[in-house]
Amino acid sequence: MINQYNLNKMRYFKLISVIMVLMTVSTGVFAKKPAFKALVLTERGGLHEGFVVAALDWLQSFATNNNFEITVINDTKAIDEEYLSHYKLFIQLNYPPYTWTDQARSAFEKYIEQGRGGWVGFHHATLLGEFDGYPMWDWFSGFMGGIRFKSYIAELASGKVEVEAANHPVMKGVPTSFIIPDDEWYTFDKNPGAQVKVLAHVDESSYQPASTIKMGDHPVIWSNEKMKARNVYFLIGHHANLLKSNAFKTMFGNAILWASGQ
Repeated sequence: MINQYNLNKMRYFKLISVIMVLMTVSTGVFAKKPAFKALVLTERGGLHEGFVVAALDWLQSFATNNNFEITVINDTKAIDEEYLSHYKLFIQLNYPPYTWTDQARSAFEKYIEQGRGGWVGFHHATLLGEFDGYPMWDWFSGFMGGIRFKSYIAELASGKVEVEAANHPVMKGVPTSFIIPDDEWYTFDKNPGAQVKVLAHVDESSYQPASTIKMGDHPVIWSNEKMKARNVYFLIGHHANLLKSNAFKTMFGNAILWASGQ
């Protein structure tokens, strides 16, 4: 026989259960929808692994704080036009411009040319030439200003980067000059400046340790404004120490929000 005490107890627990269900439902209903989705194509292993790991850690935190989602892939097998249609931003995190499937290359070219989303690229994205038995992707070379990779500072060096386009959204809140630590500075067969908008260059006389590998006028951050997609390329991106640079993190965050149309 159920006495009044037990009956009240049962009613209490039933009420608590109903409240918990309602809280769960309301949380799902009112959860904030992500502002956009970003695809991150990464190059894993090798000399750039430390930077990629540090960048992904920072990126996940930045995505959480700015209400967007990231999907990380390590090759281009899944990429086609339908796949890219789900993403407002494509981040090429050190993945080179070769080993892409034919369908991925075709889809990416349309994504950039037709402005289907934005693009932020780093470092290894300009390893343009004939590498590992792959021919140069001529379209990508044109996207990057018609350049071909020439040389690099293999032993790494810190260098002073000087901003040329302070009013560009990527440079918001960034000092007019700042030191980038421990990077692998690429040089190219030509200056891309005639074909792209240069946002910043490196002062080659500032290299520590000094290096004889120089390019002269040496752009290191630029955007191809001939493309409909908002885009920005950072030559820097070799060492995990880069994520200790406030200037770099500010530019990275600015680039994400600007290129994605936020």
